[in-house]
Amino acid sequence: MRAVVWKGPHSVEVQDVKEPQIQEDTDAILKLTSTAICGSDLHMYEGRTSAKPGTVFGHENLGVIEEVGKDVKTFKAGDRVVVPFNISCGFCFNCTRGYTSACLVTNPEMASAAYGYADMGPYKGGQAEYVRVPYADFNCLALPGTPGDSFEDDFICLADIFPTGYYGTDLAQVGPGDTVAIFGAGPVGLMSVISSSLRGASEIYVVDKVPERLSKAAELGAIPIDFSKGDPVEQIFSHRSQSKVGGQKLRPGSEKMPGVDCAIDAVGYEAIDRSDLSRQNPSQVLQDISRVTNPTGRVGIVGVYLAQDPGGVNDEAKQGNFTFPLGKMFSNGLSIGMGQAPVKRYNSYLRDLIVANKAHPGTIISHHLPLDAAPEAYADFGKRGDGYTKIILKPQAA
Repeated sequence: MRAVVWKGPHSVEVQDVKEPQIQEDTDAILKLTSTAICGSDLHMYEGRTSAKPGTVFGHENLGVIEEVGKDVKTFKAGDRVVVPFNISCGFCFNCTRGYTSACLVTNPEMASAAYGYADMGPYKGGQAEYVRVPYADFNCLALPGTPGDSFEDDFICLADIFPTGYYGTDLAQVGPGDTVAIFGAGPVGLMSVISSSLRGASEIYVVDKVPERLSKAAELGAIPIDFSKGDPVEQIFSHRSQSKVGGQKLRPGSEKMPGVDCAIDAVGYEAIDRSDLSRQNPSQVLQDISRVTNPTGRVGIVGVYLAQDPGGVNDEAKQGNFTFPLGKMFSNGLSIGMGQAPVKRYNSYLRDLIVANKAHPGTIISHHLPLDAAPEAYADFGKRGDGYTKIILKPQAA
């Protein structure tokens, strides 16, 4: 079969590789109809992880089951499914408590597994014609309709970005009437906008510098903040001072609450240094969040921070050690949650919102390309602009 294979920093090729086979009786083989390029894939693409040459990329996978092992009970060949990027067993201590992003069974090296990702187990990715799905009864999510229908773009978002964006709002405890600042208008940041709206936020700010992404955030109902035009925190403070939203303004001491109730980091360790836009500062977003979040506010961190970063800006960053204002966060009593999204916890409910016409995550998708276009797609998406909001690869396209 054809698959997207990493050759080294800034280099992928579509090559012929061996088709996956049923290895365990609980496996399924999925024929991919859509597979997405994720911002997290760019970390590997750019050589910022421990990925090895020959890795088959792709952890956002949607398709039709081709074959099942003899112990798979709830799915059969021909069923349309999407699978979480986390690979989980469903029965370990963490999975039974809903922490499927920290499965203790599927990865012999650590408490977490995924398709086609560095250090996340021995599983090939799904930027290919077929992919093996372990523990299929647990990992597959049944979907209505047929491949290529009006749900296709929405359903591919259930593999990662929609649940991850929603998880950011869950960690930040976004609720009715809350004000929210989201850092990063990439796919996950945009999903956090949609999710914040679903949860009843009254005002949503999105910080980025890419015009196309900020424009999409505005289309989704957010207030765009361009950090290339000045301190984004001060920009938000200025907007908030003129806004009628926020009940705290009706009580004494409102001048001590100039920011937002909730903040979400959808950027991670490749944040841009606002004092020099030509370089990175992995703690930049954390610093900004500490300033913009009101006392007793809540913070959700879903942007990726890795324990090892070969391309880190200094020796500490290369070891995953980052300096951030913990003292300010502590003195303000901020609640902070972080980590990979346990996709399985949310994806069935988010699917139902899509089917009920209450959510349309696929609206952020900018490109549909054949699998063979992956090398050019990675190069273009890696520029983080030029209209490339979200790329879907079509493995079955001629």
